[in-house]
This record gives sequence, structure tokens and C-alpha cells, in this order.
Amino acid sequence: MKIRVGFEMIYDCPQPTPMILNLNVHSTRVSDLLGRDELRFEPSIPTAAYRDSFGNWCTRIVAPEGRLRISTDVLVNDSGAPDLFAPQAEQLAVPDLPEETLLFLLGSRYCETDRLSETAWKLFGQGPTGWGRVQAICDYVHDHIVFGYEHARMTRTALEAYYDKTGVCRDYTHLAVAFCRCMNIPARYCTGYLGDIGMPPPYGQMDFAAWFEVFLGGRWYTFDSRNNTPRIGRVLIARGRDAADVALSNAFGQNTLSSFRVWTDEVRAN
Repeated sequence: MKIRVGFEMIYDCPQPTPMILNLNVHSTRVSDLLGRDELRFEPSIPTAAYRDSFGNWCTRIVAPEGRLRISTDVLVNDSGAPDLFAPQAEQLAVPDLPEETLLFLLGSRYCETDRLSETAWKLFGQGPTGWGRVQAICDYVHDHIVFGYEHARMTRTALEAYYDKTGVCRDYTHLAVAFCRCMNIPARYCTGYLGDIGMPPPYGQMDFAAWFEVFLGGRWYTFDSRNNTPRIGRVLIARGRDAADVALSNAFGQNTLSSFRVWTDEVRAN
């Protein structure tokens, strides 16, 4: 199947403002792109790109004074298969984990493992390990938090989401990631496109989505505590420890995001 993904973001800056953008499709999906996944800027401005420490493709710009429109629109080939279901995947003991996964056992800006560890072990310590433990965490977080865009708050941490019991997909993801790390399961935060392909209506407001990956049985698997069901058509943009590592944009100066649109649509054959 083919999926059209893209966005439009319009910033207003009172003066030239340096920015770092994390908005390109992740390198693991480059071979699926049907066309160039290039950021378009109106007015045209110089850009520079680099790969960050997590392997995400980032773009550096200086937004001009006034209005700047940033957009992209590209087709992506997709298998049309839902997220992989592997209930046999086992949890590895910490000494057996590869070094590159250890970072994702540690606390981070939005995932306070030190303050959630006791709660996590009380909730999940007597249950299954491996895949079953991660699914138990997803079930708990899915039922614990009430979703609503009116509850969105960029500074909410996993601990605050646990007590607030409200939030958006990033809050579900932060709490699930923190619980997994508390239970010695490497977990990393993901952001990208996720539409409603294969789901019954009514459809919600389109936005970028957050989910997470855990390391079980020698590989990474996708989980989604917000939707808590295998989904079709995820298109990854970035991975990191939490939302701080995969921010869509970081601006080093005053700015206003005056318009924001995201689309993720299946392209049906005629």
C-alpha cells in the first residue's frame, strides 16, 4: 500500500531565529520513499543538515523575521501489515543486554525512573516477564490516563501523568517507557506519522503521534500504550530517550507557531 504523509507549519518570528528541525522520515524508511522527503521553506532560506547522536536526521536553519512556512509531502510504500505481535519474546537479564541498549534503561528528562520504580514493581513485579510484562504496562497506562487534547501540557513528565491521569499520546508513552525501564526493559520513545488506516470511524484530529519500542529477545518491538492495539501504517520520524530528544523543532529565540497541519492518508489505486 501507499501512504501520503506530510505537514505544514507556519512560524512567526519577531527577529531572525536559529532553529533545529527534526521533521524528516527516519533513515530506516528511506528505501520506502516514493520521491524526495525534502523540507520546503517559504520564503527560501539556507539550510544545513546533520545526524544527531540517536541517528535522527536534523535540519539547521535561521528563520527570518516575519512568517516562515515549512512543509513536506511525500508518498511512502508500506507493507500494510499491523505492528508485529510476538508474545514469545523474552526479557533479557541486564548483564546480557547489548551496550547500545543500556542508555534506554536510564532515567531521562520526562521519565523519572527513580521516582516511579517502587510503584512499577508493586504494579508489575508479580506478573509475567518479557512481552507479557510490556503488554501489562500498556494495558495499565491505557486505562489509567484519560486522553484529550485539552489536557496537553508540554512540560508534563511520566510521574505527573501518573498522578494527573490525563494527557495526550506523549504522556501515555512517557509513563509506559518509564515503567518499562523500571522493570529493566530497555525502552525508547518514538515519534512519527500514524493515521487511522484500518480503523473504524469516527476519526480523530490528525497530529504527529508518539509510541515506543522495547528491546526483547534480541530485537526492538513496537508498542503503543495510547491506542493499545496493533496499528497499520506507522512512519517513523525519530527515536530518543523521551520527547526532549525528538522535538519537532527547537527554537533559540522568540517565535509563534501560528498554523499547524499534519496528514497521513492511504492512497487507493484507481
